[in-house]
Amino acid sequence: MNTLVFWAIFIVLLVLVYFFDRYYFMLRDNSTALPRPYSFSRLQLAWWSVIILASFISIIILRGAIPTFDTSTLYLLGISSATTVGATLIDIGDQTNPNLTGLGQNIKGDNLFLDILSDKNGVNVHRFQTVIFNIVFGIWFIFYVVAHLNDSAIGTDAIIPVISTNNLILLGVSSGLYTALKTTENKQQTIIPPVVVNTPLATVTDHQTEQPVLQAAVQ
Repeated sequence: MNTLVFWAIFIVLLVLVYFFDRYYFMLRDNSTALPRPYSFSRLQLAWWSVIILASFISIIILRGAIPTFDTSTLYLLGISSATTVGATLIDIGDQTNPNLTGLGQNIKGDNLFLDILSDKNGVNVHRFQTVIFNIVFGIWFIFYVVAHLNDSAIGTDAIIPVISTNNLILLGVSSGLYTALKTTENKQQTIIPPVVVNTPLATVTDHQTEQPVLQAAVQ
């Protein structure tokens, strides 16, 4: 029963996020492209907001008391919020810079995962590692809360996990690296992949052997 309450709240919050993104672009970059590409920083903030809110509301409903957040949870939200603020300011700065053209956020969005893993030159490692870290820690956070909701011997304030200092530093460094390298993404030269031209083959006859051979046609 406790598990169902958590997942019901979690799904309702996800539906709300989807609705606001579908009609108000809540998770998208400020962009001239349609559809707008997804923003990693906004998705990160939404991801942790949904997880923490679902945990918070579930505890209130099931225990009848408001839990007190551990400092580590506040730091976690702070990291996500700071990443969103930094990324937004960088995007605004790039969009108002007349010397920059071909901005990454103005490229038409392909799909959620490619959008958050890529800049204008494709998928890159610093985005990949911060996405993976956030997914892994988020899943761990969810299962910790679900497991402790079912244990009546655990106090209200102990249901939400305490994240160690080193793990917070890891998430902070990961998000900080993303934000720092984001400042360079629109300043990079756009890499255009080489175009492979298939040269048609022509059949000619070897007069010594009288056998047909293939050679590239002369254009």
